[in-house]
Amino acid sequence: MSETAPITPPHEFLHPARWKLPKGFANGIVARGRLVFLAGQVGWNAEQKFDSEDFIAQTRQALANIVALVTEAGGRPEHITRLTWFVIDKKEYLSRLGELGQAYRSVMGKHFPVMTLVQVVALVEDMAKVEIEATAVVPD
Repeated sequence: MSETAPITPPHEFLHPARWKLPKGFANGIVARGRLVFLAGQVGWNAEQKFDSEDFIAQTRQALANIVALVTEAGGRPEHITRLTWFVIDKKEYLSRLGELGQAYRSVMGKHFPVMTLVQVVALVEDMAKVEIEATAVVPD
């Protein structure tokens, strides 16, 4: 039976000893490698058309777009270090957290990078309900 090396997380998560554990995000990450900066991704498909007006469906698609771009750079979802979410309806975001968590994990797995959520009045794409900007660090 051959032995395999233990899998080392690609990044070090920062968490002071006395701080309460965050739920669904990290407070900080230390990473080393190739920096990948992504423009805000909305919930449209590769043809830049929205398949749904639903917040959860758009979020799933925006995250899938992010993963596709990180994959293009040679990375995986766990190399994503930061997500900045822009939503037009904070109440919908909060009221649908269970569904949102399922959609998130279906694309990102159990990787929770540093995240910021901002409610905005509108997004440039009129049909968009969410836009997510990302940063990744892909190992050299």
